[in-house]
Amino acid sequence: MEQEQLQSTTPILRVKNLKKHYPITGLFGRPVGHLKAVDGVEFDLYEKKTMGLVGESGCGKSTTGRTILRLVEPTEGEAIYKGKDIFKLKGKDLQAIRKDIQMIFQDPHSSLNPKQRIGHAIVETMKIHRIGSHKERIERAKELLLKVGIREDQFDRYPHEFSGGQRQRIGIARALAANPKIVICDEPVSALDVSIQSQVINLLKDIQENFNLTYLFISHDLSVVRYMSDYIGVMYLGQLVEKAPTDELFSHPLHPYTQALLSAIPLPNPKRKRERIIIKGDIPSPINPPSGCVFHTRCPYSTKRCEQERPVMKKQTTDHFVACHLHD
Repeated sequence: MEQEQLQSTTPILRVKNLKKHYPITGLFGRPVGHLKAVDGVEFDLYEKKTMGLVGESGCGKSTTGRTILRLVEPTEGEAIYKGKDIFKLKGKDLQAIRKDIQMIFQDPHSSLNPKQRIGHAIVETMKIHRIGSHKERIERAKELLLKVGIREDQFDRYPHEFSGGQRQRIGIARALAANPKIVICDEPVSALDVSIQSQVINLLKDIQENFNLTYLFISHDLSVVRYMSDYIGVMYLGQLVEKAPTDELFSHPLHPYTQALLSAIPLPNPKRKRERIIIKGDIPSPINPPSGCVFHTRCPYSTKRCEQERPVMKKQTTDHFVACHLHD
């Protein structure tokens, strides 16, 4: 994707200063602190494009996706969709937004009701959003299952009768049932066998093109994110540290954390070697994150300013933003 295209497009969803802090209680239920799972994240989603969200386990990627859908309630921030703040909607207004924004969950085993036949799970989604008649719902459910590779004669089977890859395909069909505009993909292939991952990834690509979908693709696998995404946001300890178009990020990473992540990707040519950047130390606790830049305790270029002052996300080149004092 050309960088100019991103800059000139109006976002379909705009997330501003998103925070999710979980209260920590002590004796007699008194609050003693907060776990800062997401702390001031901002990004835009563009129509028919895919934004990748990457970072180490526990950095807040999945919480970000779930909070946008209000599967968990935000502590602070805005998520503007069609001129409305999702975080302020209630009742029918919120349900209408959820029709347009659906989610594919990480674990295909627990995301389906084991007591519900898979065809009925898809029909139920359409029933909740009042789409079509009963007959039309059944026909569309069969059609969606066929599009993701599930035969019509498997309509009345239970989830335990399918493999993990098939269950994830069923989850994808269920997400499509409400005719969404945006799909949040929460590590949709991380629980699958490597041999199945490529099939599901290509299926997601085809579905995006056929249904004109916008994706927020959450993953810790940089190779998968590179293949899927038009642009990428890198998260560390609840904060976005860098945002850029995919090719730009991989060719010119600016944040030391991004550079370390990319250095860990193996090269397909055994005769070539990439200089490995080793991040020393453990990830700090989100209960008591470091002052200033949250990465300064592990950064090889850390200065006194990094310890005292939190860097602000600033534009470096077209559509390339980084939160790092080294690039002020």
